[in-house]
Amino acid sequence: MGFFLPVPPESGGATEKTWFRLAQDFAARGHTVTMISRRWRGWANREIVGGIQHIRVRGCDHRSRLWQNLLLDLSWGIRAHRVLPPADVTVVHSVALPAWLGALRPSAGRVVVMPGRMPKGQYRLYRHISRVIATSTPVRDRVIAENAALAPITTVYGYPIGWENLSNARPKNRPASDVVIGFAGRLHPEKGVDLLVDALLRLKDDTSLPRWRVTFCGPEAVSAGGGGSEYRHAVERKLRAALPADRWTIRPPLYAEKALAAFYGGLDIFCYPSLAAKGETFGVAVAEAMAAGAVPVVSDLACFRDFVRPGVNGLTFDHTAPDAASQLAAALAQLVRDLAPRQALAEIAQADVRRYDFRQYADTLMSDFERLIAPTQGAKGK
Repeated sequence: MGFFLPVPPESGGATEKTWFRLAQDFAARGHTVTMISRRWRGWANREIVGGIQHIRVRGCDHRSRLWQNLLLDLSWGIRAHRVLPPADVTVVHSVALPAWLGALRPSAGRVVVMPGRMPKGQYRLYRHISRVIATSTPVRDRVIAENAALAPITTVYGYPIGWENLSNARPKNRPASDVVIGFAGRLHPEKGVDLLVDALLRLKDDTSLPRWRVTFCGPEAVSAGGGGSEYRHAVERKLRAALPADRWTIRPPLYAEKALAAFYGGLDIFCYPSLAAKGETFGVAVAEAMAAGAVPVVSDLACFRDFVRPGVNGLTFDHTAPDAASQLAAALAQLVRDLAPRQALAEIAQADVRRYDFRQYADTLMSDFERLIAPTQGAKGK
């Protein structure tokens, strides 16, 4: 894993949460699974829990400057390399380590990389990897643009979600109440939080709309990728000045699977107006909300186009337009106003993201891994 979060994912992280869940699935199938993650207070540096061997090495908090994170990642890769056990397949979620692992440590087996963020040039350095698990079509295209030799081994997988649990999160006999708009993600300007707030302020005077409210959920701390406490206070001041206290909520991040599913299950509309054209690689929160029965409203980023179909299972708006806030407000108003069309979109949205369910995703990954090791498997076994 990366250098700044632990596994199990006590402090969040979509990558940590996802691969811990996949590791549990692989271990349950009888495979030998080791996870290397950040050392964490109160946890053993080495232990076996639930069939997974955990090796925890010294890491660091995420920093606000890219160059600092790259140096920390390099140091992390060196430390992880030293403790890495022999394997058939090693999946790497750091930037520097794949540049040398396949060449310097043959015992690591087939090296597999899954871009957690949009590639920023590092794939030009990767010469000894066996698979790139691209989370979306634009990620695949960027990988190939950086290193055309990786085209034959780069495949679009999407991102796994707990569809089964999420699809049952919505109360069966939910009482009629306010239409609930939700956002889950880092409280940071690049996630379009200000844009969403501006759009909501445009809705407040529309008396033709049913009563609605909004809830934000996510980390504010810079160490967790947020914009900091001052940014959160600025957002709160803007909301407080325009909306009654019972119409909006900003709550801390939810990391427990059941709690997060319950949050999504209480939403009618999920708005994710991200502006991070160079950062978004899939949109896990969007897919999770869709699985729970919420209609997505997202910015027109390429990564969302793999699973959000405008007018079919959700709505999009042009986040680059001068009137982006007005476009977003119109999309939200359309869904708030019209119950039947909103429910129809929600049903299709939920069905469309079923293909990302963990079990199906794990089946695909394991079949791929078996193909990767087949030429050299011999008597080595699984």
